[in-house]
Amino acid sequence: MNHLILNSGNRATLAQWLAEDACVVACLCAAWCDTCSAYKSRFAELAAMHPEQRFVWIDIEDEADLVGDIDVDNFPTLLMQQSGIVSFFGTVLPDLRQADLVLKAQLGKSIGELAQEAGTSEDRKDWQRNYSLRKRLS
Repeated sequence: MNHLILNSGNRATLAQWLAEDACVVACLCAAWCDTCSAYKSRFAELAAMHPEQRFVWIDIEDEADLVGDIDVDNFPTLLMQQSGIVSFFGTVLPDLRQADLVLKAQLGKSIGELAQEAGTSEDRKDWQRNYSLRKRLS
């Protein structure tokens, strides 16, 4: 299985994925959001298109203790993390093709390239300090 809807019963699975340095794609959404509801099946399709990656749906209200102060401005918001590096954080259109392009762009980079990019702006440095799911779960 490479896709889960995060809850208290499966957080250990997410922690394991992050410890294994797998590429984890998290979608931060809310149950009350109609756009999120419509996007949920597309996100599952994205997971099916990339069986070697890991995908997690995180409801920002149900998992508020994990999400905490992560600034989600709009939905859906994707957070991508590889080898402890948050490589992408941002709102995407609720379109499967756009998410697939963003994911492929991140997967096309080496860990060295991701690490270098992580320090290129204050926003990206902030992602590493404050948005890392690995850190938040530990």
